[in-house]
Amino acid sequence: MHLSIIIPAFNEERLIEHCLCSVSIALAANARPNFSSEVIVVDNNSTDATADLARQAGAQVVFEPVNQIGRARNAGAAVATGDWLLFVDADSTLSPELLGDILRLIEGGKSVGCGSTIRMEGLPWWADGGLRLWTRISTLFRWAAGALVVCRADAFRDVGGFNQELYAADEIDLSELLKKWGRKRGLDFVILARHPLETSARKVKLYSGPEMAAQMLRLMLHPRRALQDRKQLSVWYDGRR
Repeated sequence: MHLSIIIPAFNEERLIEHCLCSVSIALAANARPNFSSEVIVVDNNSTDATADLARQAGAQVVFEPVNQIGRARNAGAAVATGDWLLFVDADSTLSPELLGDILRLIEGGKSVGCGSTIRMEGLPWWADGGLRLWTRISTLFRWAAGALVVCRADAFRDVGGFNQELYAADEIDLSELLKKWGRKRGLDFVILARHPLETSARKVKLYSGPEMAAQMLRLMLHPRRALQDRKQLSVWYDGRR
């Protein structure tokens, strides 16, 4: 098994080293015969030291000039050599336990891919409630959170990768495509829950309640228009860090 770990990153100089350190520790803890890996950081047109820090940490760095999460993920996948792809966000921590669960799922040979439940520390009550609701929805519909998506490389390429017409929720679109691909081959797509992915709660800290409410309202009222227009997705794309 050869695993490609792909980390899209836009102006992540504060967190990229911590993410890459967690990946290194998780890989070392799960070393086994016939298992190899590569780590690819996609510099999504950063204006800070993200790319330099990633190179210093030993990652392969790919440049994607268009600031869009789906394009960044696809750019990493385009150079990946693994037979499995693991996409993890730069503000997340990949634990040895979660990687172990992922590797066991891969070795089981019954899945096309997986996502994971997520955990965020220090959330206010309203955001914690939103995360709990998302966890139920994600588990019920088997939709991966964007912070972690894992899949077979051949399936990813067969379905066309992440939809570049979408500036958000492209992981849900990919989850549906992978489930369909897997059903035809007797393979499932699952959401792992035993060891949630630890990811940053910075959006809740960087944006006020009214700002977050306005963003959710735009998505609810005009979902298609909002998801296809970066200007409608300020919480994702205004560059606040």
